[in-house]
Amino acid sequence: MTVQAHIASLEKKHGDLEEELQAILASPSSDDREIADLKRRKLRLKDEVQRLKASTRH
Repeated sequence: MTVQAHIASLEKKHGDLEEELQAILASPSSDDREIADLKRRKLRLKDEVQRLKASTRH
């Protein structure tokens, strides 16, 4: 898998997590721990994408 393909895959996962997060936030019975977990996972993916993009610029 190329770096660009890996970045695209991570960005898709990030988008999927965002959709899941929005669905949970719209639910009246949302679980704070689940929301926090999704936000952490999104942040890790975002950080990884930024790291990979930075490494390909050099």
